[in-house]
Amino acid sequence: MAKVYKKKRGTRTETPALPEKAVAITDQSEVIPVAWELAEPICNVEGMELIHVEYQQEIGGRVLRLYVDKPGGVTLGDCSLISSQLGDILDLKLGTDDSYTLEISSPGIDRPLSKLPDFEKFKGQLAKIKIARPINGQKKFKGILSGIIASSVQLKTEQDTVSIPYQDIIKARLVNYDGDNKCL
Repeated sequence: MAKVYKKKRGTRTETPALPEKAVAITDQSEVIPVAWELAEPICNVEGMELIHVEYQQEIGGRVLRLYVDKPGGVTLGDCSLISSQLGDILDLKLGTDDSYTLEISSPGIDRPLSKLPDFEKFKGQLAKIKIARPINGQKKFKGILSGIIASSVQLKTEQDTVSIPYQDIIKARLVNYDGDNKCL
């Protein structure tokens, strides 16, 4: 089961001056790369791998969700540790007054696949992939990961093997992954 640590962030009553080197976020798509850049070194120092970052509107408001993992799995204490180190840095560096909930979570059984090497690392595992541009009229695929060829993910479906350009992948997750992480 995934461990999740949540904390409400960015709720300010007045707008402070932006600190030096803050990124004034005017486009919400800028949040993910900035959060990734700030979180990855913190995770590395704590012996964890940053797996995936999401920033989206949900029923309760905006959520900035980071998935982290480490050998032996992630505890709630690990999630809390990353949140406490990262929260104030994000508030300062994002330079936004928008309220959001910061969630630090373990990847769970439907582990996200974000980086190209993940698709090689989890070769042989069942995955679901959603893409931006259809291949043979299809945008959603489910199959066994069979590696990478020239920046394209190879996925063996029930019908055939599909070559999916990495840059076209919108979302990818392992399905019912048992956590036997041979890579970490």
